[in-house]
Amino acid sequence: MYIPSPIDTSDVELSPEIAELCEKLAENAHDVWAAGRIAQGWTYGPVRDDAKKETPCLVPYSELPESEKDYDRNTAMETLKLIIKLGFEINR
Repeated sequence: MYIPSPIDTSDVELSPEIAELCEKLAENAHDVWAAGRIAQGWTYGPVRDDAKKETPCLVPYSELPESEKDYDRNTAMETLKLIIKLGFEINR
């Protein structure tokens, strides 16, 4: 049985600049996901329908509901925190 064991990043605080980067990463992650879906033949639809390959999330990031943005933000934030936790620095 698989038991996830992510590295604990709860002690990592992101600077305002890195937090801003998080939003850009979240938007890019959505665009990468959307491009992949479109390449697989998915189109916009008002409700998700796997058989028809339709999803309401094939819209620009700015038009996503906050719940969907939060999914992308969380992924980006945890990735940034892990990079810092592992001792790497992020510089402009």
